[in-house]
Amino acid sequence: MRSIKIGTRNSPLAMWQAREVARNLQNLNYTTDIVPVLATGDKNLNQPLYKLGITGIFTKDLDIALLNNEIDIAVHSLKDIPTELPENIEIIAVLERDYPQDVLVRKKDAQNLELHDLKIATSSLRRRAFWCKEFPDTQFSDIRGNVQTRLNKLEENDFDATMFSLAAIERMGLDVHYEHLPIMISAPAQGVVAICGRSDNAEMKQVFSDINHKPTQICVEIERNFLNTLEGGCTAPIGAFAEINDRNEVRFIGRLCSLDGKNCIETDEIFEWNEHENFGKVLAQKVLANGGRELMDQIKSEI
Repeated sequence: MRSIKIGTRNSPLAMWQAREVARNLQNLNYTTDIVPVLATGDKNLNQPLYKLGITGIFTKDLDIALLNNEIDIAVHSLKDIPTELPENIEIIAVLERDYPQDVLVRKKDAQNLELHDLKIATSSLRRRAFWCKEFPDTQFSDIRGNVQTRLNKLEENDFDATMFSLAAIERMGLDVHYEHLPIMISAPAQGVVAICGRSDNAEMKQVFSDINHKPTQICVEIERNFLNTLEGGCTAPIGAFAEINDRNEVRFIGRLCSLDGKNCIETDEIFEWNEHENFGKVLAQKVLANGGRELMDQIKSEI
């Protein structure tokens, strides 16, 4: 087989992800070429994503390259992939999830402040809302950019701390002090590297059938179906995390919050998984029936 062209964003973290996929392919004796693509979401760092009004802002440029046969696969952080994919594109594999958690990073002169006194920089609606659930009087600032850019902004600007996906810090091997945040629930599919391919490319789908991590796939499908059923095409503060054990038992925790964090609906369930039932949809429908539908209408009117 010719060398497999791996498309990726050109940020340091995205390049790490692409190299990790390449390593998995090379272990199966395939040769690879990494093709960096500048994503729309990396071009405008001045506005929070929810204000840009573009679905798949980090994926659409790679989607185009994929559909134009410029690359064979596209590698993404799965939490960046919309739940509705373009025609003839599908997720053909996921790598094993490593670090799903959110963590807090403070600037040096804010190390001794209490959590409720911190001025927080984040452009994530989910992180803002979940933080406000516990600390409603928090002052927020927007912050965008890759990990290194945000770390620099943290030291240079008038806020005390920001939040990262732990995967971003650990994968880059950064010497950064961080705090775990039990108050947060991860974004759906956070901490998972996904490989997208063309639906009509049977060869690539066969290649990645040996790389796909089935337990991770099961969990992220539940999380993404939960998100898709709740969202209805609207960005909202939604957290979802599923874990599966070797007895096919899944524990799922999910949360839908108002933008100000004052109204939150949560679910925490354990069930036995089977391949026939859409558990994410069922769990989301319970949330919608428990006040979630009205809450989603409120969120849509406010964004």
